[in-house]
Amino acid sequence: MNKTTVATILEKKQKNNKLTMLTCYDYIMAKLISKDVDMLLVGDSLGNVQLGYENTIPVTIENIIYHTKAVKRGNSGALIVADMPFMSYEADIKSAVINAGRIIKEGRAQVVKIEGGSEIIKQVQAIVNAKIPVMGHLGLTPQAINKFGEFKVQGRNKEDALKLINDAKLLQEAGACAIVLEAIPEDLAKEITKTLTIPTIGIGAGRYCDGQVLVVYDMLGMFVDFTPKFVKKYANVGQIIQEAVKNYIDEVKEGKFPEEGNIYK
Repeated sequence: MNKTTVATILEKKQKNNKLTMLTCYDYIMAKLISKDVDMLLVGDSLGNVQLGYENTIPVTIENIIYHTKAVKRGNSGALIVADMPFMSYEADIKSAVINAGRIIKEGRAQVVKIEGGSEIIKQVQAIVNAKIPVMGHLGLTPQAINKFGEFKVQGRNKEDALKLINDAKLLQEAGACAIVLEAIPEDLAKEITKTLTIPTIGIGAGRYCDGQVLVVYDMLGMFVDFTPKFVKKYANVGQIIQEAVKNYIDEVKEGKFPEEGNIYK
């Protein structure tokens, strides 16, 4: 079984081989998708798509650890990246390192992902110094929803674009192994990708990033509350599930299930 590592994703950027990442929150999904995808992201998006919250803010470190352990048990070689949830790293460097360590030691992730740029560089440096790989996250950072006020494209004016470029450089200098770029103009993502020696993973950042990531329930058509512009649906699994459940209910009511092959003699 070939295993993806931090070294693997850097090598793929150097060879101009595109990287793939999908979110994953449980054992069975990990079993289904981890053989083919490079990276599994145990994202705090689980707050929206699994726990029913309106955003990622309520997600706890215990939630992330619990789901990461489940993904680890079903993983077949993908690199497991886990989000550090809101307020698990912002307050101080010590708590950031301790919480990152818990995600690696208890959750058994291989990389932690942190949202933010210059304001959290010291935390990134400290976590990396503790021998824990860090993936950055710039652009639209969902944990900052109360600051932004709404989910919208970032980096459209010159000042914001320059800050994103500078933040990307700072994250690389601090030791980040890759950076997720979310909801920024394609040209800006292209410039950042060309500037960095570490991989960029785009989500709503256009075609020129070193890789792409999507929420697995979005691309499978299972999460129907809203669909961002950057999502492409590769299946309509939600409809298939609904139809299967309806057929089950109908057969039970009509006495068609269980049938001969489902009965013990």
